[in-house]
Amino acid sequence: MAGIVHFANYYKWMEQAEHEFLRSLGLSIMQKRDDGTYVGWPRVSAQCRFAAPLVYEDEIEIHFDIERIGFKSVTYNVSFFKQGQLVAEGSSKAACCICKPDGKLESIEIPANYRKLLEGET
Repeated sequence: MAGIVHFANYYKWMEQAEHEFLRSLGLSIMQKRDDGTYVGWPRVSAQCRFAAPLVYEDEIEIHFDIERIGFKSVTYNVSFFKQGQLVAEGSSKAACCICKPDGKLESIEIPANYRKLLEGET
């Protein structure tokens, strides 16, 4: 009612930034494998801290980077700016998993070709 952007939107924007980042590496949030399974990246945690409100029609800039690449997971940091002022910052952790046709997930070590791309190697 007050025109302030609902907090849940920040989580949507964080997820969109993650998808765009993976696409920029030639990857996908769900990469199909020859055996009919998918390599996927479900979130295991997410948080966001708010410093200033946004209102509808505000234009924002989102900064996205990797905080940590673990054995089976990646942790991302996301910062939101309006006219150079930090308005929120968050993080999310995604586990690398095999997604089976029956819907079951199995966490796996990040495949070498994914790790290489995530680490910025060519």
